[in-house]
Amino acid sequence: MYKNFDIKDINLTKYLFFTGKGGVGKTSIACSIAVNLADSGKKIMLVSTDPASNLQDIFDIELNNKGVKIKEVPNLTVANFEPEASAAEYRESVIGPFRGKLPEAAIKNMEEQLSGSCTVEIASFNEFAAFITNEKVAEEYDHIIFDTAPTGHTLRMLELPSAWSDFISKSTHGASCLGQLAGLQEKQEIYKKAVENLADGEMTTLALVSRPENSALNEAERASKELQDLGIKNQLLIINGVLKEHDDEISNVIFEKQNRVMNNMPEGLKDFDTYVIPLRPYNIASVDNLRKFFNDGEINYVEKKLDVENISTLEDVIDGLYESNKRVIFTMGKGGVGKTTIAAAIAVELAKRGKKVHLTTTDPAAHIGYVVDESYGITMSNIDEKEELAKYREEVLAKAREADVSQDDMDYIEEDLRSPCTQEIAVFRAFAEIVDRSDDEIVVIDTAPTGHTILLLESTESYNREIARTQGDTPESVKKLLPKLKDDKFTEVLIVTLPEATPFYEAKRLQEDLQRADIFSKWWIINSSYYNIDTTNKILKAKAANEVEWINKIYDVSEGNAALIKWFPDELKGENLCKLFR
Repeated sequence: MYKNFDIKDINLTKYLFFTGKGGVGKTSIACSIAVNLADSGKKIMLVSTDPASNLQDIFDIELNNKGVKIKEVPNLTVANFEPEASAAEYRESVIGPFRGKLPEAAIKNMEEQLSGSCTVEIASFNEFAAFITNEKVAEEYDHIIFDTAPTGHTLRMLELPSAWSDFISKSTHGASCLGQLAGLQEKQEIYKKAVENLADGEMTTLALVSRPENSALNEAERASKELQDLGIKNQLLIINGVLKEHDDEISNVIFEKQNRVMNNMPEGLKDFDTYVIPLRPYNIASVDNLRKFFNDGEINYVEKKLDVENISTLEDVIDGLYESNKRVIFTMGKGGVGKTTIAAAIAVELAKRGKKVHLTTTDPAAHIGYVVDESYGITMSNIDEKEELAKYREEVLAKAREADVSQDDMDYIEEDLRSPCTQEIAVFRAFAEIVDRSDDEIVVIDTAPTGHTILLLESTESYNREIARTQGDTPESVKKLLPKLKDDKFTEVLIVTLPEATPFYEAKRLQEDLQRADIFSKWWIINSSYYNIDTTNKILKAKAANEVEWINKIYDVSEGNAALIKWFPDELKGENLCKLFR
């Protein structure tokens, strides 16, 4: 029914995209394909579009947004999209020609208009469009491989060519979000070409990556449908992390569960060519491991012990949150580490202890509804981007109508509100309103993957400027947001990770970002650990042994404030959430 993954079986188009739920192995697969194709003599460009990319850890080299050659893999060039660096370059490309020619006041005004979050989005998108439309790049490389951010963020990026093209083609008033300052009119043909290349099945293939889990496959199905609506129909499915050898109670449970899930594949995925990759016990954070990722080999390992005898539990974390009466609690970390499950477990347990709790998500690909519902004594919400956008637009237009503005001004406002930038303003305002609920109840926030979240938390001042530009009001909730987030008696961030290289490095960068933003974080939560599970299965025992190094590192970096949660074969939702405390 399913084929074992083999690069030779894949129809390798010029552009290859890998997308899926966080933690399913997109980066492992994209990097391994890139290395193996490069070793076979193909010239390869590997590009990460993830704001929280970890390619620099895997290849152990500092990367940029232009491309760096990998010494150990001569035919491979790797690039990272860098949102802030791209925005700085973009600003200067727009403003530079006017320096010394316009008054300083005009230059300051241009800098102000290009300082918001919208500029970051435009700049990042321009990089993406350049890679997928640049004929020189297409001629130089046999294949251009995109390792993308988790699904919700990727869908947003892939929708942008149509969104910007449509906005520019209908723009008649030079709305200030884009207008003559941003100079995007001249790029309209590039955006049109990007749409055409994405939809061309002869040029572009999109690989939906999943694990043999219901939530991951359900998200793959949802993403597949949305991508087909965008015209990207050349898709295939890769199921990663399938345990093939089962010879004890734990491995038998895993094997049977995986079989049940894969035999009940969502309808929208059943017709795709589907490939499986076995569960590997090692981290892929080296070129040697990338080279052997698709090959079965002898499993060698040495059993190891933790440096610390008694490591904390999730219950210890919740005791601290309860006793300190924290009002805003974030779970943050790389996609796929279990933020949603842990946020739900914390919310339900605090509610059991008599607290009034609201659980929400800022993730565009929200999964909270799969894990828990309001029957567990909590209230719940998620930020619906389209709903928030419609609400914000109507409020701004209603205000303009009340002010009896001229028709020309009304046309200008309506046009500006059609810009893709406006959605970011609306979502940020909704985030501030959620945090504002903390005056009356504890708010537990399951956040989007790290890069997206940090941009959100750091952008209060930018959003104030953007709101003013679109004639909107700055709500009281936005004014109060940053003081609340920076108050360590009020807000705490829980850093969620796995005992593996990539999630560890991502979590360490997150900790540094939080420290720079002056946002309090004490606990690291190590989720889904195979250490101490009762198994004789070679693959699972090797996986457990490989975790020890990373658990020890996390314990040291967190200064002993690390809680360990063991791996469970059951799907952790509803009543099963209580198992996290054992």
